[in-house]
Amino acid sequence: MAAAPPGGQEKVIAAAQHIVKSLANSKNAADDMIRILSGFDDRLSLMSDLFPPPPTAAAAVGGCVRESSVVEEDADLEEEPGSDDARDEERDAEVEEAARVVERWDSPAAGDRLVFDSAEDAGEYLNAAACLVGAPGARAEAALQAAMARLEDEFRHLLIRGMSPLAGEDLHASLLRRLSLTVPSFASSASDLDCPSFASHAGEGDESGGTGGRTSVSDEEISPYLISPDTVGALKDIADVMLRAGYAPELCQVYGEVRRDTLMECLAVLGVDKMSLEEVQRVEWGVLDGKMKKWIQALKVVVRGLLAEERRICSQIFAAGAEAEEDCFTEAAKGCVLQLLNFGDAIAIGKRSSEKLFRILGMYEALDEVLPELEGFFSGEARDFIKEEAQGILVRLGDAVRGTVVEFANAIQGETSRRPLPGGEIHPLTRYVMNYVRLLADYSRSLNQLLEDWDTELENGGDNVNMTPLGHCVLILITHLQAKIEEKSKLYEDEALQNIFLMNNLLYIVQKVKDSELKTLLGDNWIRQRRGQIRRYSTGYLRSSWTRVLACLRDDGLPQTMGSSSALKAALKERFKNFNLAFEELYKTQTTWRVVDPQLREELKISISEKVLPAYRSFVGRFRGQLEGGRSSTRYIKYNPDDLENQVSDFFEGRRQNA
Repeated sequence: MAAAPPGGQEKVIAAAQHIVKSLANSKNAADDMIRILSGFDDRLSLMSDLFPPPPTAAAAVGGCVRESSVVEEDADLEEEPGSDDARDEERDAEVEEAARVVERWDSPAAGDRLVFDSAEDAGEYLNAAACLVGAPGARAEAALQAAMARLEDEFRHLLIRGMSPLAGEDLHASLLRRLSLTVPSFASSASDLDCPSFASHAGEGDESGGTGGRTSVSDEEISPYLISPDTVGALKDIADVMLRAGYAPELCQVYGEVRRDTLMECLAVLGVDKMSLEEVQRVEWGVLDGKMKKWIQALKVVVRGLLAEERRICSQIFAAGAEAEEDCFTEAAKGCVLQLLNFGDAIAIGKRSSEKLFRILGMYEALDEVLPELEGFFSGEARDFIKEEAQGILVRLGDAVRGTVVEFANAIQGETSRRPLPGGEIHPLTRYVMNYVRLLADYSRSLNQLLEDWDTELENGGDNVNMTPLGHCVLILITHLQAKIEEKSKLYEDEALQNIFLMNNLLYIVQKVKDSELKTLLGDNWIRQRRGQIRRYSTGYLRSSWTRVLACLRDDGLPQTMGSSSALKAALKERFKNFNLAFEELYKTQTTWRVVDPQLREELKISISEKVLPAYRSFVGRFRGQLEGGRSSTRYIKYNPDDLENQVSDFFEGRRQNA
C-alpha cells in the first residue's frame, strides 16, 4: 500500500491514536494495534509520541493522566456518534486499570517492597490513586481505601527515612551556631562567688574569660534541613492525593506522631529532659543549674530553628490544604513547646534561693525575647493556648526574680558567721555580694521593669529619687552589705585591725562599682563619699596604732634639768625602751596583716613613715648625746631612721610568722 502523502501525516497519527484509545486501555491491546497500524503505514512505527510516557508523580495529582502529546482531531474529522459513551468507557477502563495497580501492590506478591523506592512505581501508583478518587463502584471504593492505607504507610516511612541525623553535634552545628544567640554567663569566678556561710552557690567558670556578662555566637541566617528536600517533594505528592481524597485526619495523625517524636528527640539532644515539678525540686543545684542553662539555649534553638523549619516544611508538604497545614504543625510542635514551658513553670514556682537568680533572669529574658515569634507559629485556639501559657510563665518567672532579690537582701542581713578573717582581709561575703550585684547590671533592661515596685517589697534603703529601679535596688543591697561589714569588724579586738578590715572591704566595694556598670547606677557622688569614708578609716588606723609609739618620742614628761643628769638619762632610757618594744610589737603583728590593694598598702606605709620617721629622727638627734659614751647605749638606740623605714616596708604584706 502506498505511503500517505506527507501533508496528511498529522491526520494519520491523530486517527491512529483515536483508534488505540477507543479499542482498549490494556498494554497488550495497545501493542497489537501498533503492529497492525505499522503494517498499514510504516511511518507509524517511527512515531515515538503515539503512546504517552509512564505517568509521573507530579502528573498524577490532577487525576488520571491524559496523554500530553495528543493532537486534537482536525475539524474536518467529525466526531463520531456515541462519543460520550466512548469517553465513559474510557473512564471506566482507566478506573479499572487504576484498581488493578492498587490491587497488585496490595497482593502478597508485592511483599515488603515500598512503592516510593522507585520513582516510576511512585508515579504510577499516585496516578492510580488519583484516578480512584470519586470513582463509583464497590471495587473502586475498596481500591481507594487500600491506596490510602498504603500511602499513609508510605508517608510515615518517608517521614522517618528522610529525617536528618539528630546527633547533638549536628544540631548545634546546623542550628545553634547559625542563630544570633545571647546566652548569659554566670559568675566572674568560683572564688569570687564562694561564700559558704552565706550561700551554697557552686559557681561555674566564666565562659567569656573571667568577666561577667554574655557570650554571643555567629549571626548567620538559619537554614537547617530537618527533612531532606527530595523527601519533602515526595511527601507533598502523597499529601496532595490524600487531601483530595478527604483523608486529611489520617494524614495529620501520621505527620503529628512522627514529627512530634522527632522534635522531642531534638529537645533531648539539646539537653532538655522531661521533668515533673517534684523532680525539679529534688535535683541538686549543680545539676539544675546546668539544665537551666541548656533550657535557655534550647528555647532559642527550638523557636528560631526547629519550629521555623518545621513550619516551612509544613507549608510545602501541605500546600494543597491550609487547614491541614495548621493542624499538622500544631500536632507536631505543641509537645516540645509544652515541655519547654513546663520546665520554665517548674523553675518559676520552685523554691527560691539566691544562686538561681541569674539563671531565672536568663530564662525570663529568653522567653520574653522569643514569645512573639513563638505565638506567630500557631493560629486559632492553639495560638491562644500557647500565648496564655507562655505569658503566664513569663509573669511567674518575673515574680520569682523579684522574690529572689528580696531573698538575697534578707540573706545578706541574716548572715551570721562569727569567725574573723586573719589579717583583716576581704570577707567572702563582700566578694560574693559585690560580684552578685555587679552581674545584676547585665540585666538592667529587665530588672528596671521587674523592680518598679521595689519599695513595696523591701524596706527603703536610699533617698535618691532620680535612681532607676535597679540603681535603687543595688544601693539597698550594698547598704545592707556595708552594715554587715561594720558589724563584723567588731569581731576584731584590735581597733587598728578593725580599721584595716573596713578599709579592705569598702575599697573592694568601691572598685567593683567604679569598674563596672554599677558606676552608672550609683553615680560619682556615691563613689566620692565612700572614698572619704576610707580616708577616715585610715586616720582611725594611724591613731589607734601609732599614738602610743609617737608618745615615746615627745619631750613631754622629760626632766627639765640641764647637762647629763642621771634623771634625764634614766627617762630617756625608758623612752627608747618603750619605743622599741611598741614598734617591735607592731612590726610583729602588722606584718601579718594584709592590705589587699597595692596602692592602698603603699599609701598606708607612706603615712606611717611620714608620721614616725621625722619624729624619731628628731628625738634621736636631740638626745643621742645624753646616752652615747655610756655602757649599753646601743641597747636603747637600737635603730637608725633608715632601719625603721626598711621595717615599715614589711607592714601589711600578710607574712606568716615562723613558729
